[in-house]
Amino acid sequence: MVTIRGRAKINLTLDVLGLRDDGYHEIATVMQSLALADTLTLTREESEIALTVDMPGLETDERNLAWRAAALVIEHCGIRGGVRIDIVKRIPVAAGLAGGSADAAAVLRGMNELYALGLSDAELCALGAQIGSDIPFSLMGGTVFATGRGENMKLLADFPKIHVVLAKPPVDVSTPWAYRAYDAHPPEQRPDNSAFLEALAAGDMTACMRLVGNVLEPVTERAHPIVGDYRSRMYAHGAACAMMSGSGPTVFGLFTEQESAAHTAEEFRRETGAAVYLTQTAGRYGV
Repeated sequence: MVTIRGRAKINLTLDVLGLRDDGYHEIATVMQSLALADTLTLTREESEIALTVDMPGLETDERNLAWRAAALVIEHCGIRGGVRIDIVKRIPVAAGLAGGSADAAAVLRGMNELYALGLSDAELCALGAQIGSDIPFSLMGGTVFATGRGENMKLLADFPKIHVVLAKPPVDVSTPWAYRAYDAHPPEQRPDNSAFLEALAAGDMTACMRLVGNVLEPVTERAHPIVGDYRSRMYAHGAACAMMSGSGPTVFGLFTEQESAAHTAEEFRRETGAAVYLTQTAGRYGV
């Protein structure tokens, strides 16, 4: 039996560079791991894949990325056996936090350990990229600059440990919808990834906070103005920066003081209908 955690992520920057020949969008993004995580327990079975999730309404068959990750490893490595996967969800779904990718990445690592396969990180990332663009990052974690569909990664110096408040509005946003809406009306303002990377390398956190940006944020905000309301509330409560993560709708605020972050989380729970999470940034997997 193997127990492993799959961690959430936020995008500190996200730019969309265009549509690729394979139908995916070319992106350039700085992604950051969070301590907020799902917990997965993998147990050997004689055959087949059995998946349970403690959150009602989530698929437990081949539509689930965790199930597909297990099936891919079994096929790729010629495993004669199956696996039972029990997931305790803490990452909200359809939130722009890569919860499904986090679970799939955890299954890839878990299967590697459970069956003593000896697959390298590069091999695991190559497998993960076959089923989800965020999975290679979820396997590695930390602070990463990703391009392509998200599978081409450059490990960066870890973003300093900082307190994070996540607020997911009571709406769901699908990633395909967000990209279609972006294609229909691409925003003019784009994040400056080069400037952000320079600031991060120099350790200039003040500049980093100023340079966060997500080209999908105005797209989702047009359909769901609550995103802008939550961002404003984060700033009003003292966030060093606030922005929507990924395709949304979750809004995050970064806080240098734990007390301020905790107070903000409490106020969001009291004043809004958001699902609220208090967490912090996390380093690379295994570090």
